[in-house]
Amino acid sequence: MYPEHPGHAPAQRAVEVHQPTPLPPAVAVPAPVVPVQPNAVPTVASIVLPDGRVVTGYAINPAQPEPVTAKPPVSRAAVNVALGGVGFLAVCGGLILLTSFIAALTAFITQLITLAAVIFGGWIVVQIFSTSGHQGGTTVNIRKATFKRNHFHG
Repeated sequence: MYPEHPGHAPAQRAVEVHQPTPLPPAVAVPAPVVPVQPNAVPTVASIVLPDGRVVTGYAINPAQPEPVTAKPPVSRAAVNVALGGVGFLAVCGGLILLTSFIAALTAFITQLITLAAVIFGGWIVVQIFSTSGHQGGTTVNIRKATFKRNHFHG
């Protein structure tokens, strides 16, 4: 139990008893009434169970799916326009590739012509600015009327 204080006699403890407070009974709330259109009032049906009880209620009709409307056939003109668009896209893609190929080929030929001009022009420049001495080949001495081949006279 509880420890006693020194110098005090044990005291009598009072026992408290708590009684639960009863709750008032719940008041039944009536269910809300849903207004029904007069032309759509369902019929009331009664069923007698095997033990003799009678159950009365509204008959529930299964929900009917909405009828599927037939799709109108696609017009021939729409099909032709769509196919023409696909063909046009295919042609445009081919024309882009062809244009790119022609541009690349033109650039390649231009580079070859430029390279040939640089090489040939360089050869001409070397021929012009090189020393004018004999560099082999046929030598013609007009004064002595002698012809010497592949002989260097220096």
